[in-house]
Amino acid sequence: MQNNLGRLGGQLGVLLTLLGLLIIFFGWNGAASTDYVPAQFPYLISGGIVGIAVVVVGAAMILVQNFRTDMARLEAAVERVALAVERQGADAGAAGAGLDSYVVAGSESYHRVECALPEARAEAHLVPLTDVAGSTLQACRVCQPPTFGRLERI
Repeated sequence: MQNNLGRLGGQLGVLLTLLGLLIIFFGWNGAASTDYVPAQFPYLISGGIVGIAVVVVGAAMILVQNFRTDMARLEAAVERVALAVERQGADAGAAGAGLDSYVVAGSESYHRVECALPEARAEAHLVPLTDVAGSTLQACRVCQPPTFGRLERI
């Protein structure tokens, strides 16, 4: 039952927004029909403030529903990426010839995949260790990946 009500959040939000706009219209219509300003206040309060509150609640429900939809899409995309990475790792493990990949930060050093240092760098990317062997990259002093004098499997 909770799942079915969650799917109706966007439609209920649209309905509440339209209802709030209708309340605002009736409040304005009532206030416009009276020339005496103090007599317009009940219409403005009941129609204007209540209508705006209903519109805000409806808009919030629409935003929450859109957030839920976006999160579901993002989770599905992350799941697909995780499966692809697992499949790629299984293929590399089955081949037996490839070494683990390393994160290369910029053009100065290379790191283990689990090293926290290159995560903040936009230019960081994964490369095979064999590609790093012929370059001038230095090993990270924090995570200490294997150096080329003593290549070893991690």
